[in-house]
Amino acid sequence: MIPSYAKPFLWSYDVKKLNLRRDKKRIITNILNLGTAKSTDWLFKIYNNNDIKEAIINPLPGEWSKKSLNFWSLILNVRPGRNERIIE
Repeated sequence: MIPSYAKPFLWSYDVKKLNLRRDKKRIITNILNLGTAKSTDWLFKIYNNNDIKEAIINPLPGEWSKKSLNFWSLILNVRPGRNERIIE
């Protein structure tokens, strides 16, 4: 279940239909890209570091801001895959 404080960062999705396992890359991407400290704390409790790193190493096309992707790649010590459709 996605907590109410994380729902604003998934605004374009019906959160009742999101599945934490199936939609983990979408959830991780949106929370890391847009979320607050409280929502990212929740994210790191729900998903393991490998799941989170995978979302950064293989980013969803056109979904990450360049600043967010760079920030999280430094924090988690991973290198994002090349993706020409990063949002400036």
